[in-house]
Amino acid sequence: MSASAQSEPNTRASDGAGTSRTLAAFLAGLRYEALPDAVVRRAEELFLDWLASALAGRTARPATVLDQLAAHMGPEDGRCELLGSRQRTSPLFAALVNGASSHVVEQDDVHNEAVFHPGAVVWPAALATAQDIGASGRDLITAAAAGYEAGARVGTFLGRSHYRIFHTTGTAGTLAAAVATAHLLGADTTTMLHALGSAGTQAAGLWEFLRDAADSKQLHAGKAAADGLLSAYLARDGFTGATRILEGEQGMAAGMSSDADPQHLTNGLGDRWAILETSFKWHASCRHTHPSADALLRLMRENQITAQEIAHVRAHVYRAAIDVLAPAAEARTVHQSKFSMGFVLALVALDRHAGIADFTPERLSDPATCAFKERVEMVYDPEIEAAYPQQWIGLVEVETTDGRRLVSRVDEPKGDPGNPLTRAELADKARLLAAYADGAAPDEVEALIARSWALADQSDVRDLLPRAPAISARPH
Repeated sequence: MSASAQSEPNTRASDGAGTSRTLAAFLAGLRYEALPDAVVRRAEELFLDWLASALAGRTARPATVLDQLAAHMGPEDGRCELLGSRQRTSPLFAALVNGASSHVVEQDDVHNEAVFHPGAVVWPAALATAQDIGASGRDLITAAAAGYEAGARVGTFLGRSHYRIFHTTGTAGTLAAAVATAHLLGADTTTMLHALGSAGTQAAGLWEFLRDAADSKQLHAGKAAADGLLSAYLARDGFTGATRILEGEQGMAAGMSSDADPQHLTNGLGDRWAILETSFKWHASCRHTHPSADALLRLMRENQITAQEIAHVRAHVYRAAIDVLAPAAEARTVHQSKFSMGFVLALVALDRHAGIADFTPERLSDPATCAFKERVEMVYDPEIEAAYPQQWIGLVEVETTDGRRLVSRVDEPKGDPGNPLTRAELADKARLLAAYADGAAPDEVEALIARSWALADQSDVRDLLPRAPAISARPH
């Protein structure tokens, strides 16, 4: 049953605030008619942004390995698109591969307070389900809004202690994908609760991969999307899960957090919308580098100085930025370079941008880039720590070669809700991303843009891209 055909009334948080059940009741009862117009428009924009990110990551090793897995272990045909290879497969493998592909080039969206990438887990699961059951664009938008809401609330609930060890996109993301899928499948409160329970018990994702430049980050997103989808389909067919998976004595908060705050699960349900609090990424790097990158760009522009005039950069950051970025400081691979503050600020200083085409194997050994990288340091700043994660402040100090000390601060990086990208900028970003790995021809990209801007009017979300010729021989 599609979301538009559900009959359970919308339920706002009242009794049992801060519980899995109250959250499940709201999410199951959400209807398209209850969504503000701004939510609908933002969903259309985030959908395009995710599609383009998935196309850009299609040829990266993590995506191609998982694509091969889908060809080997999945069906030879199906109703769901593999956006990179343009083959068709099952919902489970479509969610897995498309989720991983969309989390490769580091330009997928982010919810600041939850420190969570919702698009890379919600859209793969929701699109696969919508294509499987023949849901409409409105059904897809409503399900995505529910998924963003769930993931952002769970991520914020689990708190900062969780993020020190766990990649929230892999943990909270599993529940977000489950909610989006369950909504499309017509879940009532009880079924939604079981989907959350099965998703929560599978939630995983550890940051240790950063030290090895491993492919786990893409696996986190792909598995979160696929495991969330699996949880929802199982719940639809009567499979039960823990009903207090978030707040229970042996639930997620008990095992994964020391500062969980249950009020974040339900406060303001129906009044504030996580999807409107979600940021677009302008630079093709870890979001923790963006505030400093924007602050350095502003400083260089306002003081009219070049990279050659900069002797030292001190980036003032919060603790989480150090935890995530410090292990990647040496930047041995292209993907790891996206997590190196020194490397990202070197690109910004030398090129005045850090776009998807700027992160290349050649730049890893480029003398000017490497030299500037060594002139960058991160320092912990208590004021910036106090504002995080509600606000990601960028503050840089620059010492120039002629002895000046310059300071620049940015309170809202480009792409944040208070400093948003326009639809024209989002369309240009989509064109660049789609062209990066030859993911789509120019006319195909324009069709995707037009279809995304009218997503709410689509009766069907199948066949976003022309199908490639079938693969003649499957691997054994």
